[in-house]
Amino acid sequence: MRAVIFDMDGVVIDSEPLWKRAEYEVFSYMGVKITDELSAITKMMTTSEVTKFWYNKYPWQNKSLEEVEQMVISRVIELIDEAGDNGIKGLNCFLENLKSNNFKIGLATNSPYKIIPAVLKKARVTQYFDVISSAEFEERGKPDPAVYLTTAKKLNIVPENCIVIEDSYSGMQAAKNAGMTVVAFINGNTDLNLNLADYNMESFENFDSNIFQ
Repeated sequence: MRAVIFDMDGVVIDSEPLWKRAEYEVFSYMGVKITDELSAITKMMTTSEVTKFWYNKYPWQNKSLEEVEQMVISRVIELIDEAGDNGIKGLNCFLENLKSNNFKIGLATNSPYKIIPAVLKKARVTQYFDVISSAEFEERGKPDPAVYLTTAKKLNIVPENCIVIEDSYSGMQAAKNAGMTVVAFINGNTDLNLNLADYNMESFENFDSNIFQ
């Protein structure tokens, strides 16, 4: 194995609560009646897909889908900048260990591209990543494998030599569909379906990356 590709939200930074807050604020402002049941459906969608979903449920006036999507993205970036230390424990040491063992490191996320630099800066891990990719530039987001295949191509590593660290079932599906080795990042999530995972990782602090050698 020669490359490790990280999902972002929930793996590099605990940004999922920030996404939830930003979407609630913006879509509520646009007249959307948000419920926990419907929010569960949108959890693994791209920002574009989420915006279309709520518009189809509660069509709004005076703003385009793209304008509202950008409102959500801007609010998430604000919340990331304002947040305290919400990086994932042990990540920096884990990345340092991968680098010292000559792994290439990539990031592949469903989140919009413009959010990625803010997240990496907040987590203080920008310097470790060789390439970054967003499903914003693919026809479909995860569980479609496109963003992982694009990342492998950027890294110049064949998919079967890539390890993916994911904290969602749809993300693991995407990695598997790309022909990659999957590590389930559990981090206290007892509801995560692990049947697609080749390895399980409770946290970055207690996982032996030497098994990748």
